Amino acid sequence: MTAARQPPRRRLDEQLIGAVIPAPLPRPAPPPAPMPELPAAVPSAREPVDDIVIDVARPDVDGRVAARALLRALGWPSGHRLHIDVTDGLLLITARPDGKHTVGARGALPLPAAARQMCGIHPHRPVLLAAVPVRDLLVVHPSNTITRLLTHLHTTVLGGASHAG
Repeated sequence: MTAARQPPRRRLDEQLIGAVIPAPLPRPAPPPAPMPELPAAVPSAREPVDDIVIDVARPDVDGRVAARALLRALGWPSGHRLHIDVTDGLLLITARPDGKHTVGARGALPLPAAARQMCGIHPHRPVLLAAVPVRDLLVVHPSNTITRLLTHLHTTVLGGASHAG
């Protein structure tokens, strides 16, 4: 048996035919997306503040803190008489001629034991010292107050959400 012969195939040139796409309809441009509301401007942390001087110190076991720069800003020399009050967990120190405490010879501020205990100030734990020369006032913030205030600030700034990552 012989195989039937098939006629030779003709090769056709292939051509692509463009898709049939209708012309776009004329449309007005969409309105621009609204801009997000920006937060209120906050003064830069780098701007100098002339009416307050801040320092950090660590009380020794006797409750003294070194605060020479702040004492200079307040104009309180060694031997200067001081009155110390406790208000809302803070120590408020003011200059008073009848004050029971004095600035130490080496520029150390005495923090009385009872006042330290009432404010939760412990030896070798940091305290924030804020001098306000125009009011002749020095405020001592214990570390727990600093932590609480910064936690509140960060929660407010970050909207309460965790931004780790």
